[in-house]
Amino acid sequence: MLKIAKLTDYGTLVMTTLARAPATVLNAQELAARSHVSAPTVAKLLKLLVKGGLVESTRGAHGGYQLARRAEDITVAEVVSALEGPIAITACAQHGGGCTIEGSCTSRSNWRLIDDAVRQALSAVTLADMAAPRPGAVTRIKPAAALGSVPHRAG
Repeated sequence: MLKIAKLTDYGTLVMTTLARAPATVLNAQELAARSHVSAPTVAKLLKLLVKGGLVESTRGAHGGYQLARRAEDITVAEVVSALEGPIAITACAQHGGGCTIEGSCTSRSNWRLIDDAVRQALSAVTLADMAAPRPGAVTRIKPAAALGSVPHRAG
């Protein structure tokens, strides 16, 4: 099963909580309460999101956190990358050297195509999209062809 880490899921939830209150500076406790994510986890996420340049922190009595840019300008791909590192389905697609069959592998370049398609899909969704309420609506992912065609290569 291909899935993102639970921490990234929670990070996206914290980011959407910030996106829903763009003019408000929220401290870690307020973010934990609003997002229903534990305070220690929120603190860990905020450190990574600040380091990734997606969240700004303000010190002081009225300090806290807010998005570094408008929610419309932050993509889900950026959130995933800030929390998990480069988007890659397999380790070899991003960087080599860790596989014993790397020299004879015929799949590596095709995994890069898949990585590009996943990255394009995550880049097509903004934090504003994620924060928008969709009661009862079923969100459908656009086919890869609609996101920018990924060429098919015969193997």
